[in-house]
Amino acid sequence: MPIGVFHWESLLTMDCAPTFSFEERLWQEGYNYIAGIDEVGRGALAGPVVAGAVILPKAASHSLQWLDVRDSKLLSPEERTVSAQWIQQNAVSWAVGEMPASTIDEVNIAVATRQAMKQAVENLSTRPDYLLIDWVKLPSINLPQESPVKADMHIVSVAAASILAKVYRDQRMVDLGIHFPSYGFAQNKGYGTKSHRLALETFGPCIEHRHSFSPIAKKRTLFES
Repeated sequence: MPIGVFHWESLLTMDCAPTFSFEERLWQEGYNYIAGIDEVGRGALAGPVVAGAVILPKAASHSLQWLDVRDSKLLSPEERTVSAQWIQQNAVSWAVGEMPASTIDEVNIAVATRQAMKQAVENLSTRPDYLLIDWVKLPSINLPQESPVKADMHIVSVAAASILAKVYRDQRMVDLGIHFPSYGFAQNKGYGTKSHRLALETFGPCIEHRHSFSPIAKKRTLFES
């Protein structure tokens, strides 16, 4: 069944539908294992930054199910969960990578994002021979690559990676919310909502917050006397 609420008829009228134009060009050039890569959580105040990586089968371009893939921001949580399960079952290979808040504070969010992406690539069971990355460049990986702007909206493999990263990170934040119930992580996923900022004012940040981020920087932590 289709993996999102978007159906084939709607593709004709939607500008946001990702396509296989990048993958098909690269397949024709002789690349076989093209990994789409995207991150989620870069702008959050708490929790890890997470990257997803997905290698599509060449037959994907003939599948309406793959054409139902969308940038994770366009799907509801339920749709993302169903989509993630389908992607995991049908991709040649998929993986995630994550860098915790402590690493983000140590090296900065840009470096941590690249580290999470590199980890996701290294975690793939099939080594890619080309990378399609949403905006970010990975010079530390010795593979040919492209970094189109808004690739998650226009490239199927990158959109698939965005879904896996989002579903994984959301569950991580739900789990962290069990250990740190004062901040509503299950609801806000670590982003700076009004209620989350109010909790920060009331309780101060915990160890899962990004202490280098404004407005957390210079605040007393939950564990300081």
